[in-house]
Amino acid sequence: MSRIGKAPIGIPQGVSIDVSKGNLVTVKGPKGQLTQQIDADLGVEMEDGVLTVTRPTDQKRHRAMHGLYRSLIFNMVEGVNTGYTKTLELVGVGYRASNTGQLLELTLGYSHPIMFSIPDEVKLETKSEKGKNPMVILSSHDKQLIGQVAARIRALRKPEPYKGKGVRFLGEEVRRKAGKTAGK
Repeated sequence: MSRIGKAPIGIPQGVSIDVSKGNLVTVKGPKGQLTQQIDADLGVEMEDGVLTVTRPTDQKRHRAMHGLYRSLIFNMVEGVNTGYTKTLELVGVGYRASNTGQLLELTLGYSHPIMFSIPDEVKLETKSEKGKNPMVILSSHDKQLIGQVAARIRALRKPEPYKGKGVRFLGEEVRRKAGKTAGK
């Protein structure tokens, strides 16, 4: 029994949802517009400012799609209304981040700086304060896109378990290991 799929989605003020013939859901709001193709078997119904996703049967596939597409639509509504933000922290001596427009320049301990191009839908900001680790702040209305961009930046230098150096999400706990111990 899908609890997520059955939950109704409340539509906030200023957000409009349009469901076309081929189950193409378009969500427009103050932050932008997103579209998602919904599985043909599922139904999307709007009434009194509440959107519900329905499934035809209790087959395993229908149950899985029910929860998935309800979550995707909810994330779209949340994104165009309030937006999403991801903050990455660069931990390490000499690690730096700067940006010129949508081009992110990272110095992560390699022999060369890394130039990373950010999509136009994602807003980029970098912070470097004395005594604190440099930060890369990404914000967008598309949850999937911002997560993918953040994961690709993090993959450039993952946090290592011995000293904790690398690119990590703000608040991420890195499991530390004990180093070598001198033996006789």
